[in-house]
Amino acid sequence: MLTPESLPALQRALADQGLDGWLVFDFHGVNPVAGGLLGLEGMVTRRVFAWVPRTGAPVAITHAIEQSPWHRWPKSWGREIYSSWQQLESLVGGLVRGKRVAMEYSPGDAVPYLDRVPAGVLELVRTAGAEVVSSGLLVTRFYAGWTSDHLASHRRSAEKIAEIAREAMVFAGERASAGKPIAEHELQARIMEAFGREGLVANHPPIVAAGANAADPHYSPSASRRRLIERGDILLIDLWAREPGNIYADQTWMASLGAPSARALEVWAAIRDGRDAAIALLRDRMSRRAAVRGGEVDDATRNVIRDRGLADYFTHRTGHSIDPHELHGSGPHIDNLETREERELVAGVGFSIEPGVYMRGEIGMRTEVNAYIGEGEVIITPTDYQQALMIV
Repeated sequence: MLTPESLPALQRALADQGLDGWLVFDFHGVNPVAGGLLGLEGMVTRRVFAWVPRTGAPVAITHAIEQSPWHRWPKSWGREIYSSWQQLESLVGGLVRGKRVAMEYSPGDAVPYLDRVPAGVLELVRTAGAEVVSSGLLVTRFYAGWTSDHLASHRRSAEKIAEIAREAMVFAGERASAGKPIAEHELQARIMEAFGREGLVANHPPIVAAGANAADPHYSPSASRRRLIERGDILLIDLWAREPGNIYADQTWMASLGAPSARALEVWAAIRDGRDAAIALLRDRMSRRAAVRGGEVDDATRNVIRDRGLADYFTHRTGHSIDPHELHGSGPHIDNLETREERELVAGVGFSIEPGVYMRGEIGMRTEVNAYIGEGEVIITPTDYQQALMIV
């Protein structure tokens, strides 16, 4: 959240980037970055702007009938009030005319998670005489960045989730061996119960996919299409959870119920080695304090899988941002496939690394860990992440 305490660092960043200010816009939640930065509470149905200048006090542009949601806005900062569109446009113009302004805008929609401001609003600001540039680095540092408390919570959740996943794999194997196989949706419910016991919450139940069902990356099990998990199956469990109000941990685990096929071992080795190539690149760059961008990490993973002849079956980005607000956050993604992610992975950001191979009707596999960029290091969670295909 934008506060008097966080303002000096933000204004130093504006100066470093040669920006006159950051213009934050929202309307009906179209820009979650604005929601997180401004922390408005209550009914907000009209357009809002907040101007954070390189020097001086921020200024909010608020509608006359919606003043109570701004009760957290410091009294020492400015607050302008409008009713008519003429007043609104005049106030915006007075703040940004002749200035170089950052907004949640991604040229060519290169990064949709950053491209939050409607084209009409950009026209309004440019017509007022401002030069608009992307707020990508500002979003990375001041919206998507983790605190030390966030990291500690994430690490606790990651270890609990890993144990829950391993236990679920073993339980499915035991049931199959006993001739009483459990269904996918039943194992899903068991995992959700385990989350509750551990004090974790999730925005959606995990993916539990057996056999060819795992070739659907966003498969959702259900009682209506009951599928038993039986001996001979490859089992994928993708699960994510967090301590209430904190940072998510997001992992995918793979197992074979009985001896795996040569094909399964081939696919597993490809995705594991692709994942590890991403980790190796990150560790090398961080140890040298050299810059690395999300797209480069995606390329490192994708090159390994391409060399194994499986590129056509790796159809999604290598990883997504995990920020303090969302599981699929607004920070840098590990992506040079779906989007052109050129933002640098700076200290304080977290994300997933999750290459997968999906051959419809045959086999699907994914391996997923999370990464956090520290000062000169990269932290991978969980600590004991999967190296070999589990055989249960």
